[in-house]
Amino acid sequence: MITIGIIIFPQVEEIDFVGPYEVLSYINKVRPGSTTVILVAENPEPVTAFNGLRVLPDATLKDCPPLDIIVVPGGKGRLAAMKNPAILEFLRSRRPHAKYTASVCTGAFLLAEAGLLAGRNATTYHAAFDELASHGVRVVPSKVVRDGDIVTAAGVTSGLELGFCLLRELFGADLAREVARRIEYDTDVGAL
Repeated sequence: MITIGIIIFPQVEEIDFVGPYEVLSYINKVRPGSTTVILVAENPEPVTAFNGLRVLPDATLKDCPPLDIIVVPGGKGRLAAMKNPAILEFLRSRRPHAKYTASVCTGAFLLAEAGLLAGRNATTYHAAFDELASHGVRVVPSKVVRDGDIVTAAGVTSGLELGFCLLRELFGADLAREVARRIEYDTDVGAL
C-alpha cells in the first residue's frame, strides 16, 4: 500500500489537489489496496479553498503518518503557504523518506522555498516561469517534469497528468493506462 499525502492550505486551488486525488485513489477501483490518499493541513479545522470549497483534512502536519509520496498543490494561497515555516519544515523533513515529492502548478514555489528545487529541472504555471527561475530552478515548459525524486506539473489541470505519471512510476504504464481509460481521460502515459 502506497501512502500519498496531499498538502492543503487556505485558498488552495481546488483542481490542483482534487485532480491528483482522483487519479491516485481511483487505482483502488482497478487494483484494490494500491494506495491510501490523505489530505494534510496545518491544523484539523476545515480548509476553505480558492473557489469556496470547504475540505476537512485527514491529518495535520504534526500527526501525519509516514508518506511514500507528497503532493503540493498551488493556487492563490501559495503566497502565504510558501512563507509558512510549519509547511516548509514538514516538506524538508519528510522529503528524505518519500519516494517522490511532487507539486502541481504554483505548488512548485513551496518546494522552492523549502530548498528542494535549487539547481533542478521543474515546471509550474506558465505565467510564473520567470518567478520560479528566480529561485535557481531550471524551468522546463512541459506538462510534467521529473528530476530524480522530484516531479512537478505545470498549470491547473496538469495535476491529472502528474497523477498518471506517478501511477506509471509506481505501478507500470499498463495499469496507469487502465485508470485513464476508466475515468475517460486521454493521456499518453508512455510519453510521461
